[in-house]
Amino acid sequence: MPTRTLEIPTADGRSDAFAAFPDRGERHPGVLLYTDVFGVRPELERRARELAAHGYYVLVPNFHYRHGPAPVVELPEHIGEDLRPALVARLMPLVQGHTTEHVLRDADAYLRFLTTRPEVSAGPVAVIGYCLGAVLAVRTAAAHPDLVTAVAGFHPGFLVTEAPDSPHRLASELNARFHIGLSENDMSSEAVKELDRALDAAGVDHSIEIYPGTVHGFTMSDTDAFNPSGLQRHWDRLLPLLDHSLTGR
Repeated sequence: MPTRTLEIPTADGRSDAFAAFPDRGERHPGVLLYTDVFGVRPELERRARELAAHGYYVLVPNFHYRHGPAPVVELPEHIGEDLRPALVARLMPLVQGHTTEHVLRDADAYLRFLTTRPEVSAGPVAVIGYCLGAVLAVRTAAAHPDLVTAVAGFHPGFLVTEAPDSPHRLASELNARFHIGLSENDMSSEAVKELDRALDAAGVDHSIEIYPGTVHGFTMSDTDAFNPSGLQRHWDRLLPLLDHSLTGR
């Protein structure tokens, strides 16, 4: 499986990134993958390789790049619950400084880079995100409805807030099939209903599922939150979404 470490020119500098794609000498549909709060690391590189094995060019940018190359904080091989709070506390100021304006400028750069790669076929792309990355995925899809035809988020946070630009308020801007895979503790029942209502009102083809027996972060095998059945259910939902939206299969 070919992989590359890349640098993406952005309006604010250069974002390091990881890419994986099939070794077939062909062009493949593009997928932009936003990481969880911990950023680009071996776990996400493995995720990109596995997705690439299904026929996609997968680009994983370091959205923390304004603070240095990934990883921007030293990470252990396994993020246990004893270490997680301190790591999140170190990263939260970076998250809070990653404004909507930053997200949208970066999204422009990431999609421009992705769609001009020689290994990427012409046509629509998909955007997926984990944890905080789900918010970035929704904002990217809403800002580029002519290009993004599928969006998925897993164990997301902050999709429904009181902010005027809360991601759920962007539903009318989406032109993509949409799947959200939730753990049992990601969102309140009221927030899930609010998100579902917004997507329904906008006519978005969507599914929102709570994956039984999971907690926040369930797809990440380098954390204590990992749930193998939750990860498999994630693949069972994600791959058909991508196949149908990007290849027509």
